[in-house]
This record gives sequence, C-alpha cells and structure tokens, in this order.
Amino acid sequence: MKKVIAIKQEQVLKITEKLKNSTSAVFVDYRGLKVEELTELRKIFREAGIEYKVYKNTLVRLAVKNVGMDELVKDLVGPNAVAFSYEDPVVPARIINDFAKKHKNLEFKMGFVEGTYYDQAKLSELAMVPTREVLIAKLLSSLNAPLSNFAYLVKALSEKRESEEQSA
Repeated sequence: MKKVIAIKQEQVLKITEKLKNSTSAVFVDYRGLKVEELTELRKIFREAGIEYKVYKNTLVRLAVKNVGMDELVKDLVGPNAVAFSYEDPVVPARIINDFAKKHKNLEFKMGFVEGTYYDQAKLSELAMVPTREVLIAKLLSSLNAPLSNFAYLVKALSEKRESEEQSA
C-alpha cells in the first residue's frame, strides 16, 4: 500500500513540474475517438514538440492545487487528456482546433495559457489567432507599404522632372 501511495505522489510531482514548466496546458475530452485517430493526434503533437498525456483526474487535481490553478479543478470531470507546450503557448490549441474540425469527438475542456485560465470558448478563440510568423509578416508588409508608395512617388517626381528638363 505504501508503495502505491509513493508511486502516486511521484506522479503528482511530475504533473506539478510539467504544469510549472509549461507555457500552456490544454485539456480535452477525447471520448469517442478511435485508436487510429488518437494515434494520429499523438503523432501531430509529437512532431510539434507538444507533450500529450492522459492522467487520472485525482492526480491532476492535486497537481493543479500545488501550482495554484484551482480554477481548473471544477472542470476535471470525465476522461481528460492534456497537451503541454513548453515553447509556443498557442500551438496545442491550434492543433486541437484543426484536428477537431475533422474529428467531432475531440473537444476543448479548459486550460491555462501563460498562467491565465481559459475556458472552452476562449481556447477556441485562441486557436484562431494567426501564428507568430504570419503576424510578423503582416506587420512588416503594413510597414513596407507606405515606404514603397513613397519610393514610387519619388521616382515618378524624378522622371517627371527629367522629362521637363529634356523638353525645355
């Protein structure tokens, strides 16, 4: 009995560390997914550097309380899986959202992103945010447009002045 308790305490410590070290943790309800679909989802997560695990709710409740994320406890009902991201906090939500479009049985439950609680609706919104690279590209193109227009204006004025000088 003591050995079982020690194993569970060790698991709680591992989950606690994962929660502390991750930039986001997104919980999903995976009921109804077939084994092949779950295997495909795990592969997508692995390729993206996301850790996807299924834990007992009682262990997760203890770990969540250890890190002060008590908001998550109320939603830890039924089968849950969690996707931990240690770099880009939006990636798990984006992957889950894309996967759920084809597999209706996968649903957001709740999570946290950079220490903030997100419910199902907020996670869905977060998943729609463009990637960092897309946002940077949009910013650069919006900064580049006025400069390009200015360059065309200067060139047009220069050409106009040259044509006036040649005709005079």
